[in-house]
Amino acid sequence: MDLLNTLVEKGLRRETPTREEALAVLATSDDELLDVVAAAGKVRRAWFGRRVKLNYLVNLKSGLCPEDCSYCSQRLGSKSEILKYTWLKPEQAAAAAGAGVAGGAKRVCLVASGRGPTDRDVDRVSQTIAAIKEEHQDVEICACLGLLSDGQAERLKDAGANAYNHNLNTSEATYGDITTTHTYADRVSTVQQAQAAGMSACSGLIAGMGESDADLVDVVFSLRELDPDSVPVNFLIPIEGTPLAGDWNLTPQRCLRILAMVRFVCPDVEVRLAGGREIHLRTLQPLALNLANSIFLGDYLTTEGQAGKDDLAMIADAGFEVEGTDTTTLPAHRADAAAAAGSGCGGHGAEGGGCGPCGDAAPADAVTADAVPADTVPAQAAAGATVAAPAGTLESHADLVAVRRRGAGTDLPPNA
Repeated sequence: MDLLNTLVEKGLRRETPTREEALAVLATSDDELLDVVAAAGKVRRAWFGRRVKLNYLVNLKSGLCPEDCSYCSQRLGSKSEILKYTWLKPEQAAAAAGAGVAGGAKRVCLVASGRGPTDRDVDRVSQTIAAIKEEHQDVEICACLGLLSDGQAERLKDAGANAYNHNLNTSEATYGDITTTHTYADRVSTVQQAQAAGMSACSGLIAGMGESDADLVDVVFSLRELDPDSVPVNFLIPIEGTPLAGDWNLTPQRCLRILAMVRFVCPDVEVRLAGGREIHLRTLQPLALNLANSIFLGDYLTTEGQAGKDDLAMIADAGFEVEGTDTTTLPAHRADAAAAAGSGCGGHGAEGGGCGPCGDAAPADAVTADAVPADTVPAQAAAGATVAAPAGTLESHADLVAVRRRGAGTDLPPNA
């Protein structure tokens, strides 16, 4: 049985592939790309059908962060000409969130720059959550405020936060190369605190920072072990004024292989196509919907994204549908386990997080592994050969990077 058939069957059983199999996905050539997408697409459809969940970012506080994350335009010492402002008032944040909800967003992600929130910051965010829920009681709220201190996760959950985002970003072995002001272990601890408090954990990665295939597999396997409910896959946006401004290490084809690998390793998890999709996938964005079941609508924190109306058109044209608030995002086995724990995993009407163990098979009517083209992967890939990230820097697409000048923190309407 060839590699892709094996990975599809494992995905339908929620069985973890081997590291060699994950590496082999990244090692496939462009000639096998559509076969890889088709195979991973079977797993995506088995657990999530053709639904696409929309998420909307609200940057509550922009810039002036004391941390030194190399990829971030809000970092200490950043020369990026981004918007800089202190905390939005609850009514301002609620108005921004409302634009996203009106555009079809099911989840609003409240983000603030900084190492982590003070207790006063948690109070501010709690007031903002209340303001949003007053207008949109069915919307999911995900907070992303940095490293959490004791008791803060519980307070955010009590305030109505359904989820907490804190990305691992890259492998533990290379984490010190991109950030020195906090550790990989700090990030893992915050994700675990959110889970322990009953919030749904959201944690993902950034590809394109010069990492190897082995680094990508390492971080995705670490995420699988942490078992978040959603895994955002970001592609580095090389922003002027940051240390990684000149790093153009991704092609559209590599982005698709990375997304496919994440889907095979995390078959029943909400895989979110996140920052950088427009810049690196470009005209191949619709293909990525066969791998990811979730995207951000409109703009990002400090950069502009594709127009919201174009996001919706892309979803429709590719034959997918926007997921409604009356639909539970995650498969029943994950949602049921969350409900039993008194928490929620991104489903309508649920609060918090927590997930069931692996081992359940896909629903009886799920797509099977049949008809995945046989013998499409070369022997060296099936044997687990590693292909490093592209050597050097690829063609720059800096002309596609636009700093956000609208929405939160401005007087201009948001993109949603």
